[in-house]
Amino acid sequence: MSHLAKAREVFDIELAALKSVRAQLDQSFNRAVETIIAVLKSRGKIVIVGIGKSGNVGAKIAATLTSTGSTAVVLSSVDALHGDVGIINDGDVILALSYSGESDELLNLLPALKRFSVKIISFTSNGKSSLAKHSDLTLNVRIPKEACPFNLAPTSSTTAMLVMGDALAMAVLSARGFTQKDFAKYHPSGAIGRAMLLKVGDIMRSGNRNAIAKDNLTVKEALLVMTHAKSGSLAVVDARGSLAGVFTDGDFRRHMATDENLLSQPVKSVMTRKPICIRDDALAAEALKIFNERNIDDLIVVNAKNQPVGLVDSQDLPKLKIM
Repeated sequence: MSHLAKAREVFDIELAALKSVRAQLDQSFNRAVETIIAVLKSRGKIVIVGIGKSGNVGAKIAATLTSTGSTAVVLSSVDALHGDVGIINDGDVILALSYSGESDELLNLLPALKRFSVKIISFTSNGKSSLAKHSDLTLNVRIPKEACPFNLAPTSSTTAMLVMGDALAMAVLSARGFTQKDFAKYHPSGAIGRAMLLKVGDIMRSGNRNAIAKDNLTVKEALLVMTHAKSGSLAVVDARGSLAGVFTDGDFRRHMATDENLLSQPVKSVMTRKPICIRDDALAAEALKIFNERNIDDLIVVNAKNQPVGLVDSQDLPKLKIM
């Protein structure tokens, strides 16, 4: 078997495993979500325990939960009995991960966990295992087989646990009304956070860098305004100062090819009317969406009175790290 064929076989086996686990979902999942939500509302937290590969998966589940607003920590099954169990408080919920449900390190920890007023939700393949018997709820992650040719190395089983954790995290996220703005709050240093926290007014060019001209100026005069602002576009305003149109380098080149007297024409005769624009108090993410959906280089920014107050240049976005 070629390496590529082997890779596809592993994908097929693990996809089949996920479909099998999906088919096994029942009301226990609903109760698990409701239990976690109740704990979080009471200022409790999610404590995840597991050993070996299950412990590694648990760390990722904890990271996903925490990053989506559900406080979660990892408790080492080995270190727990040497003082680390102190991380647990009454009112917490425990996610215990063990595919067999018979991991000695985890079972040895159960009596210590039971001394606290906590709920235990287990991820296991065996509903009659020791772990399941000592759990308040059990989520079934039984799979047909591992991707390992000897059916030994945790592969499909850890994938199933991981996806079950993702499903739990996303269901809790949805039920708690977690929003994109909330997500940005937990990711302030990332591109998503910047795009969701920054307003258009924070990233736009303004002042001398924002080219604005009245509609009765000639094209030549308008070009001088653009040159002074070092801008490829110009916001054209009417007598009241409201946005009337936009004039760009592209407009100039197109009209220059057919009009020898272009430079003396009023800019309102060659401008693009009703240009795409955005409010200054809109999120930077909205500006990014417009650039992705429309074939434009510059985006005019207006205030509540439809007066141009700035310009977002697509060339500035990489520097701002919001793309």
